[in-house]
Amino acid sequence: QVQLVESGGGLVQAGGSLRLSCVASGRSVSTYRMGWFRQAPGKEREFVAAIRWSGGSTYYGDSVKGRFTISRDNAKNTVYLQMNSLKPEDTAVYYCAAGPATKGLHTWNSAYDYWGQGTQVTVSS
Repeated sequence: QVQLVESGGGLVQAGGSLRLSCVASGRSVSTYRMGWFRQAPGKEREFVAAIRWSGGSTYYGDSVKGRFTISRDNAKNTVYLQMNSLKPEDTAVYYCAAGPATKGLHTWNSAYDYWGQGTQVTVSS
C-alpha cells in the first residue's frame, strides 16, 4: 500500500503561483510513476502532469505546459507541482496519484493505483 498526502493548495489571484506537495509513504515508490490530476466542479478528472520516479522523465497536459513544473525529492519521498501564471480555469481539486511506471499511459486515471485526498486550488480573476 502507498499513502499519499497532498498539501499546498489555497486561494491565489490570477497570475500568481502555488506549489503543491505530495508525500508518499508505505511501500517504496522507486519503480512508480507519480501523477497530478485535477477535477473542477461538473467536469471529468483531467491529467495535469506526471513524473517517473526512476529517471525523472516528465509529462504535461497541454493546458499547463510552460506554466507548471513537476519534480521530485527522493530523500523526502515527495513530489511537487510548481504552478505559475495561474488562471481562473486552473481552479479545481488537485489530486496526487501513484502507479507502476509501466502500467498504461500516464494520462489515464486507470494507470494509477493510489490516490491522495485532494487539495483545493482556487484562482480568482
